[in-house]
Order: sequence, then C-alpha cells, then structure tokens
Amino acid sequence: MAQLTTDIEREEAAVGVGDPIPVGLSAFAFTTAILGCVYAGFILPGVGKGISLAVATALLYGGLIQILAGMWEFRKGNTWAATIFTSYGGFLAAFGVIFLPAFGIEHALTANATLDPALGLFFLCWTIFSGILFLGSLRTNVAMLLVLALMFLSYLFLTIGELAGASTVL
Repeated sequence: MAQLTTDIEREEAAVGVGDPIPVGLSAFAFTTAILGCVYAGFILPGVGKGISLAVATALLYGGLIQILAGMWEFRKGNTWAATIFTSYGGFLAAFGVIFLPAFGIEHALTANATLDPALGLFFLCWTIFSGILFLGSLRTNVAMLLVLALMFLSYLFLTIGELAGASTVL
C-alpha cells in the first residue's frame, strides 16, 4: 500500500513536466555531430574557429540542455534517463570548459605538451563509464543498448586517438 501511494505521489509531482527525452536526445545528437565533424577536420578545422564552434555547442546546447533534461527526468522519477542525460551533459560542459581561454586549461596543457595525454585520460574515464552504463542497459530496450554501445566505441576511439598523439584517423 505504501508503494502505491509513493507511485501516485510521484505521478502527481511529475504533472506539468513534459517528456524531456526528445530535447535531451536532440542536444546529444546535434552536439555529437558538431564535435565529430570538428574532431575529424570535416568542413571546419579542429583548431581555431572550428573548436570555438564545438566549445559553444558543447557548453550551451549539449551541456546545459542535457543537464536540464536530466533534471526533468529526475523530476519525473526516471533515474536511468536522468543519469545518462546529466552525466553526458556534464561531460560536454567539462569538455567545453577545457578549451575556454578564460580558464587557461588548454594553454597550460599545451605548454607542457600534455594536452593529448590529458584528453586521452579524460576520454578513457568516459569510456569506462560508458561501458558501465552499457552493461546496466542490458535489461532495457534495444535502442538504449545500441546508443550506449556506440557511445562506448566512440569514446574508445577518442581515447586511442588521443593517446596515439591526436591521431585524426581514429
């Protein structure tokens, strides 16, 4: 009886909150496409103006919007989607901050010739995290399983590429 009350209360608390999954997935897909193109040097170079576009997209659309979508999912009681959106939104925000000149992170790492290994470590940690999420998604639907498997592979190639000296092939 207590569980039923909790479910009813949760449902009532989520009234007025629309489904944040479309906006979260849109932010995720759009930002991933921009970052992928910039990292591969497709259309825009991976330095200068190209990275500026990626930083702006990662911070505002990918980072902020996904974090908001994650918070709305928490409000709806969907912890799994909330964890995914909030985590990857945080990744994109952190990634964007690395390249903001005001923070000086990229400059400090480039001055010591440690930018590629540092990004490799950053991506390695996200590879491991994505692998854990993939394992956790084995009891969900095929779409979620596929998205997380592809995320794992993406981070794996980014990790290898950075640890191989920023290999654009990978």
